[in-house]
Amino acid sequence: MAIEPGIYEHFKGQRYEVFGTARHTETEDLFVYYRKLYDDYSFWVRPVEMFTESVERDGYAGPRFRRVV
Repeated sequence: MAIEPGIYEHFKGQRYEVFGTARHTETEDLFVYYRKLYDDYSFWVRPVEMFTESVERDGYAGPRFRRVV
């Protein structure tokens, strides 16, 4: 699954800049590479399946991340 670079909002409200995807060298699992747009602006990776999944939590039901820009 392709993840477009851009600004995404987590369902809890924080924003992140997605740079793209990368494959694990051993397993070839696909990960999303992104950074926080708050706090320390640190870089993170998350499995594509987790990034694109829907969540149901605290009265919210919808995508974990949604592209806003």
